[in-house]
Amino acid sequence: MYAPPVLRIRDLRCEYPGEAGPVHALRGIDLDVPRSSFIAIMGPSGSGKTTLLHCAAGLQRPTSGSVELDGQDLRSLDQAQLAQLRRRRVGFVFQSFNLLPALSTIDNVELPLRLDARRTHPARTADLLTRVGLGNRGSHRPDQLSGGQKQRVAVARALITDPEIVFADEPTGALDIRSAREVLRLMRELADHGQTIIMVTHDPVAASYSDAVLFLADGRIVDSLKQPTAQQVAGRMAVLVESAEQAANSAVTSR
Repeated sequence: MYAPPVLRIRDLRCEYPGEAGPVHALRGIDLDVPRSSFIAIMGPSGSGKTTLLHCAAGLQRPTSGSVELDGQDLRSLDQAQLAQLRRRRVGFVFQSFNLLPALSTIDNVELPLRLDARRTHPARTADLLTRVGLGNRGSHRPDQLSGGQKQRVAVARALITDPEIVFADEPTGALDIRSAREVLRLMRELADHGQTIIMVTHDPVAASYSDAVLFLADGRIVDSLKQPTAQQVAGRMAVLVESAEQAANSAVTSR
């Protein structure tokens, strides 16, 4: 039986005003993301990675094109409805953790429910903290946790609302190697147990934990790689970076 994708993107375009004319951040992205998949997005600086993530998550309105999350066309929603969708159906994990320093681990994890005026369930929170390896850290504040532990709190917070999809923007960028691997193993386990994850990263090792890597360049998906290894990802990224540098040099020369 055909299972519709949890995220469907069609002809997604996004432009910004620039000094020399419009900046085309996205140039017609088509993408289907299956449920329970772990997708990594990579590309040279300025390729459109973060813009794609923000448009897909309903954080930014594209110039044109469509984004459907679990069958819901985001174009049909006003700002209040988009905010509600983000609170209830989407989880976010960022490089900077974004934990509130005065709150305990438990309170940080439950914050999305409280902001949405929804009941908290202590047993579920405790179970979630155990799943991310923080069962004995519920009363700790962020300044009592390591970087890796803070990011695992952020992952638990992203999962507390049972989201259809989790968007992660450079989730290991601020972590040491050991902590990064702990967080990546956790995200891999989550995907193996049914969670859909889309992660922007610059790290080939991080990308190797995913089911597939999408490579962006100049606002387009130009390549993909299934069941990637870090070596394969690094090789393809080197080619894309070299091409981007050559294009930039040609643009400067032609002025």
